[in-house]
Amino acid sequence: MTEIRLVIVEDHDLTRVGLEAALQRRNGLRVVGEAANGFQGLHLIQSEKPDIAIVDIGLPDIDGIELVRRVHENQAKEETGKTKVLMLTMHKTADAVMASFAAGADSYCMKDIDIDNLEQAIRATHAGNPWIDPQIASIVLQKFRKDAIDPQPSLGKTINIKGLDPEYEEIVDKAGLTDREIEILQLIVQGSSNAEISSALYVTVGTIKTHIRHILNKLCVDDRTHAAVLALRAGIIE
Repeated sequence: MTEIRLVIVEDHDLTRVGLEAALQRRNGLRVVGEAANGFQGLHLIQSEKPDIAIVDIGLPDIDGIELVRRVHENQAKEETGKTKVLMLTMHKTADAVMASFAAGADSYCMKDIDIDNLEQAIRATHAGNPWIDPQIASIVLQKFRKDAIDPQPSLGKTINIKGLDPEYEEIVDKAGLTDREIEILQLIVQGSSNAEISSALYVTVGTIKTHIRHILNKLCVDDRTHAAVLALRAGIIE
């Protein structure tokens, strides 16, 4: 198993120490440094060049969004060895989420995430697959939906989603999604986790994961949020 090197940038001492202790006990994960503010975190990332930086938004000097922006500026000319950023925060407003992704964050998790899901998020991020907390996915999709109805200038480099697009309708139509798969996409839009979907549909979590894998393959996307956005753009879910 490839070792994933991590740094933690978090100003709350107990949270930072707790995260480090929990992650160090996981096979294949190694915390190589920690920082209590943005400037320390930026220096640590530059010196250690970790695989992933876990960054809080609400830092006491420069915030996490500015930190991510500077990390990407510093690494712009590097072709390999770039640090991916996983935002770990209590902020789940649309502005915070969209600003983080506009700055270059790769994944976004809430601080109340359990350690098993955090490990999953870390491994997905390391593999190049953005991981979005189900609570955050709902906010992102609502933002896309609002832009489809009433397009407004987006923040930074975020994407404006327009109304129904024939191109996306054709993609989804050719994908041949089943009624159950469309039902699952609708629950994803509502912010439901895999466990909540399995409970709502009276099937196992494993069955839901299989359905989602089929959905991703059919739509040629990497994660459930992108699949739901595609379905929204095609108008098959609301």
